[in-house]
Amino acid sequence: MSSPNRRTSFDSDEDPFDCLLQNEIVPEQSITAAETLELSFSNVTIQLVIDPSPGCGGRAWPAGEVLAQYLVKQGPNSLQGKNVLELGSGTGLVGLVAARLGGTVWLTDQAPLLNIMRENVALNDLSSLCTVAELNWGEAIPTEIPQPEVILLADCVYFEPAFPLLVQTLCDLVKEDTEVLFCYKKRRKADKRFFTLLKKHFKWKDVPDDPARATYSREAISLLWLSRC
Repeated sequence: MSSPNRRTSFDSDEDPFDCLLQNEIVPEQSITAAETLELSFSNVTIQLVIDPSPGCGGRAWPAGEVLAQYLVKQGPNSLQGKNVLELGSGTGLVGLVAARLGGTVWLTDQAPLLNIMRENVALNDLSSLCTVAELNWGEAIPTEIPQPEVILLADCVYFEPAFPLLVQTLCDLVKEDTEVLFCYKKRRKADKRFFTLLKKHFKWKDVPDDPARATYSREAISLLWLSRC
């Protein structure tokens, strides 16, 4: 059983990545047992269980926190009434923030991560706005998942065999008017192969209106808008 033992605040007037580093939210991924974080993004606070036992998806990662902070900066009702789908949700952090901003959110990932997502949904009392579902990249989209108006992805580019599968899933989901926010941290030269596959179907550009961009870009993190070619 996890218990709250760390708290981090991402104030809107502060650099979110500086806060992340100073408070060691992701301290070289040294956790060995489940614990609960309290993450505050301006006026949005999330209780987040992290747990290494399901694999890397059960941990907190920098790109997710950057994307969460960006969403909060768009305003308290920026996702009001929108169908939002998070791919590769892991702990569910980004999707939970999206629900706090009014979205009707589907948190999706592989089967081993469903329990930690459900735990975090319950911990934040967001069951009325968040649904947890298994979605394996490259496979058919489950019929119960509605067509999303907004798709969110954070730290999904890390496992090369999954690159074509993620691109296929994006092709299946993204329509002409779908908004896609994609945040990732460049770690290896092999990441370029993902974008080689992606550019056959999508175009992208840096999010232009994020004042924190200059800082997190120094940490090799990019926040992108994706759209169909």
